[in-house]
Amino acid sequence: MAFTRYDPEATPTARIGLGLAAVGRPGYLTLGRTRDLPADRTVEALRERTHHLLDAAYAQGVRYLDAARSYGRAEEFLADWLANRAEAAKDLVVGSKWGYTYTADWRTEADTHETKDHGAATLDRQLGESTALLGRRLDLYQVHSVTPGSPALGDPAVLARLARLVEDGVTVGLSTSGPDQAEAIRAALDVTVGGRPLYSTVQATFNLLEPSAGPALAEAHAAGRTVLVKEALANGRLAGEAAPPELRRLAQDSGTTPDAVALAAVLAQPWAGLVLSGAATVGQLTENVTAATLSLDPARLASLARLVEPPTTYWRTRSALPWN
Repeated sequence: MAFTRYDPEATPTARIGLGLAAVGRPGYLTLGRTRDLPADRTVEALRERTHHLLDAAYAQGVRYLDAARSYGRAEEFLADWLANRAEAAKDLVVGSKWGYTYTADWRTEADTHETKDHGAATLDRQLGESTALLGRRLDLYQVHSVTPGSPALGDPAVLARLARLVEDGVTVGLSTSGPDQAEAIRAALDVTVGGRPLYSTVQATFNLLEPSAGPALAEAHAAGRTVLVKEALANGRLAGEAAPPELRRLAQDSGTTPDAVALAAVLAQPWAGLVLSGAATVGQLTENVTAATLSLDPARLASLARLVEPPTTYWRTRSALPWN
């Protein structure tokens, strides 16, 4: 399998994917989780929630599903669902990520929820774990949260292992995080193995508050990479009552919700291939999906540029969000 199976025009909403970070583990740093998730966040409760979301996503035309080794049991929940939805699975594209290890042991309160390591040993271990669950369903395997200086940008052992994955038919990509995303993206575009670019996709944080990676993502698109956007709602800061007043007013005037406007603003970028919803409820997902067909006044959208924060401010605020 490979990510090349992904067709952004398969359905009217195929440019929206579903990320499982919010439902694969009991604790995460998105606002509103106390309201959105069951009070008793057992494995079975979140498995059921994940399956309901996946059913709704498929019914609404979503065709890309995104998980990670650090998303608790997200890969397990997804594998269970795919095994029981044979017809749906035929036209779905599945991505996962390696590089972070989940360490919270199914607790919402933990000193450390995940640890990062981009070394070859971690890749070997986590690739084995991912393929044990997803097997040939793994179309895209990404390095999780690459920053400048990551071994994924230059360690020969890591690059050789990833190149073997490509030879086996799996698309290899990377995600980025932090105030230096643009630097990491540009470095990734220069990574080659055997004279060929290694990374076919780039997944980055881009939203109304933090658009600094935009020029680098445009370069990635121009270089033939598929761009995936994560955290388009800034971990809940651009949704519901938490959204800035300007965004809420535009949403009200447009007869929609702040999250739909925020997602539509990202989908409007000419380089954006896929934009991920991180919905924790079917209602949120339904609101998110409307962004794919939402038409907004470009001048009104442009007025939201006043919401932009300095990258260091944005990432400092994000790191201070509570895992709840």
